[in-house]
Amino acid sequence: MTKRKPVEWTRLDNAAKIFPPTTNEKDTKVFRFVCELNEEVNKEILQEALNKTIVLFPMYQTVLRRGVFWYYFERTEMKPEVKLETKLPCSSLYHPLRKNLLFEVTYYKKRINLEMYHALADGTGALGFLKTLLYYYITIKHKEDFKDKLPVLDYDATVTQKNDDSFLKHYTGENIPKKIKITKAYRMVGRRPIDHRLKVIEGEMSVKEVLALAHQHNTTLTIYLTALFIKAIYSEMPARSRKYPVVLSVPVNLRAYFPSVTARNFFGTISIRYQFGQREDSLANIIEEVKLAFQRELTEEKLKEKMNRLSALEHNAFMRVVPLFIKDWVLGFANYLNDRGITATLSNVGKISLNEEFHPYIRIFNCFNSARRPQISMCSFGDRLVISFASPFTGTDVQKNFFRMLTQEGVNIIISSNSKEQ
Repeated sequence: MTKRKPVEWTRLDNAAKIFPPTTNEKDTKVFRFVCELNEEVNKEILQEALNKTIVLFPMYQTVLRRGVFWYYFERTEMKPEVKLETKLPCSSLYHPLRKNLLFEVTYYKKRINLEMYHALADGTGALGFLKTLLYYYITIKHKEDFKDKLPVLDYDATVTQKNDDSFLKHYTGENIPKKIKITKAYRMVGRRPIDHRLKVIEGEMSVKEVLALAHQHNTTLTIYLTALFIKAIYSEMPARSRKYPVVLSVPVNLRAYFPSVTARNFFGTISIRYQFGQREDSLANIIEEVKLAFQRELTEEKLKEKMNRLSALEHNAFMRVVPLFIKDWVLGFANYLNDRGITATLSNVGKISLNEEFHPYIRIFNCFNSARRPQISMCSFGDRLVISFASPFTGTDVQKNFFRMLTQEGVNIIISSNSKEQ
């Protein structure tokens, strides 16, 4: 009689807890990273690279299970398999009645796609996985180019460090506000596709050209593009809706403020708002207000306060013994209230860095999320910046406004979309 292996399980981190009860076919909570190579992808070599990568990220070889009090990750013997891309972008990965891995690696022509369920990791954690995958793929595919010396793998955290719950590690329980006021924000509406297809429009451009525009306004690239997004939304706001502020939710990588190299979730969000009814609609004015908001919100003290507030629920003795179905309802309702205060989302992954030896094999990186409201995701590699709009709506007026404002300032943009309509 063979002895059964003990079940290995892991609690969800604090940020992950909101995703299972709020996942549905309209918003799958899946995000995608894309790496476009300078040559066609070899499936067999990509599978070999994936086999090596998953060994270094055992926390991703798990399924999501539902317990009596909490969700949890359970270790599985299932192996990830590379597949040709055939599904719609950011299709469901979490199915409550099915055991399956919570990430997928697919390919199409020159593109390698990594899609991940947000409960498993955030963008920074997933990017560490993708960079490791690319390291093995390129060094195997072009082994003759590296026969003298292999580059150093730049994400060399231990398995324990990668599996770290950094929310738990940095929680202090201090300065938790008793009440949080949520102001109703302007909400964009539109017609949705019957199949809930995510509409993705990508704009590829030069980092230097956009950075030059930002510097003309004495600001950063992130602040400039945030203000441009707010301006693009304003152009489509009905006059009667201008009494509501435009509020952008901006994810923040907490690793930049608190020591962590975790491959799981470790992010917070800040809100950037602009009230058009009370201020001028000029881009210069919007930039100044956005700049002040970033300075006010992006402090260690503010981020710590928000992190403690969000972590307080799981440290509450009463909530620990409340059945999961009640927790699901509470979190779902809290998510609904939070959504009332958000117009759209902007996420800047930033500059993606890789060993210089790998640059000749890679053209661009790209990223985007499933969306229950329009959102922008952006990242850069070398001098190529890719800004992606993901929207649940078929309309594209805000996207057109945004890219048109950039082209009018002299930025050359290559536009592509996952639909024939532009």
